[in-house]
Amino acid sequence: MSTPDTTQFSDSAVVTCEVLESHVALVTLSRPQARNAVNADVVAAMESIVARTEADPDIWAVVLASSLQDVFCAGADLKEVAAGRASSLFTANGFAGFVYADRRKPWIAAVNGKALAGGCEIVLACDMVVAGTNAEFGLPEVARGLIAAAGGLYRLPRLLPRNIATEMALTAKSIGAERAAALGLVNRLVPTAQVVSEAVALARSITANAPVAIQESLNVIRRAQDLDEPALRELTAQCRNRVAATEDYKEGPRAFVEKRPPRWQGR
Repeated sequence: MSTPDTTQFSDSAVVTCEVLESHVALVTLSRPQARNAVNADVVAAMESIVARTEADPDIWAVVLASSLQDVFCAGADLKEVAAGRASSLFTANGFAGFVYADRRKPWIAAVNGKALAGGCEIVLACDMVVAGTNAEFGLPEVARGLIAAAGGLYRLPRLLPRNIATEMALTAKSIGAERAAALGLVNRLVPTAQVVSEAVALARSITANAPVAIQESLNVIRRAQDLDEPALRELTAQCRNRVAATEDYKEGPRAFVEKRPPRWQGR
């Protein structure tokens, strides 16, 4: 999805990145001949894009989409794995240069079609999911003698009931979009043609708010299942202090009193 104010800053042929209006970046997987399977080129592009979106103060939220209508991402390129080049699919940021990346900004997966194996793990590494009615999610690695080693085996049972996640991982069977939405894996379920526009709209509803407050809120949310109550209280206090030190902390109440839209500075 593009607008007249779009800026493209990725020169990769397999992953593109555009900065849209309203502080939203649209990242698109585009390796159609391989169903967006992850190879070394995708890894390099994703790692670069993560670094650049994190560093760009004008980007406050990111949408990750596919150029295809029937596939989000087929996971690892098994030709690379079969050739003994599996290590090329990983960096310090994990599989695809993405799944373990330290990201302060929210990422929304816009999923059309199949998100399987590593493709599903990329989705699970995002913070929210907008899915088309044709979307499909699964971890079929065991059917190939592999395991979902890019976060899927622990992220999926955090989002779904444990027994459902267990069945998916051990049977290699996927679930469709409607069931995924009913189980809470998907934030918004929309017609296929509206997936990217709906994901961008969700991102813009986020970027209407103060960016540092968004980032610090996300910091706590992401760790809510990993830390105990005292640690979470301490983390929340630290995040609140960082927010309180920003100009936006003053701007929000001031705009409310003056009955006008806030003018966020992101600092």
